[in-house]
Amino acid sequence: MSDEKTQSVDRLADPSALGLFGLAVITLVACTQKFGITDGVTGVMSWAIFLGGCMQLIAGVFDFKKNNVFGGTAFIAYGFFWCAMAFSWAVTSGIFGEQAAAAFDPKQTGVAFLAYLILTAFMTIGALRTTKVLFLIFLAIDFLFIGLALSSFGIAAEATHMLAAVSELVISLLSFYGAGANVLNRHFGEEFLPLGKAFWAKG
Repeated sequence: MSDEKTQSVDRLADPSALGLFGLAVITLVACTQKFGITDGVTGVMSWAIFLGGCMQLIAGVFDFKKNNVFGGTAFIAYGFFWCAMAFSWAVTSGIFGEQAAAAFDPKQTGVAFLAYLILTAFMTIGALRTTKVLFLIFLAIDFLFIGLALSSFGIAAEATHMLAAVSELVISLLSFYGAGANVLNRHFGEEFLPLGKAFWAKG
């Protein structure tokens, strides 16, 4: 019976490309607002919910089914992050009324950013034993949460806001590459696009 379960897990497709694509899209859309290319966050919310949230949640569930705790934790944790961000933007945009928007304290969101920075620090260490591309994505996410947290607390707001914008752009570009490499490498059955060997190989 256990052999059948193992074979069933092995038949599950790797959801990494799907999750990375969702991350790539939402960070690209979000960074345009931070760079001042687009205005407001109302148009970002739908992409945060469906691409940043739902798509990564789906990828995380499949990773857990494959017994990939690292991938499942990452995709689901960041998936819910984008759902929470969409809800926060809905509040600040006045969707739930002017009173709720006026009562919103960005420092509370800053605390959440710090919590996610702690998680990402652990994930970055874990990524040392995955691929170079994935490690660099997590490293960029570290800088994103540093920028977001400091900006939320009003510390060098302009500089840290720009740090978050640049970090999101880097995350997006690396995630697009990672998604494409995962799809093409598995499609062709060879290393068509290199992801880079782990920085920290098992001894």
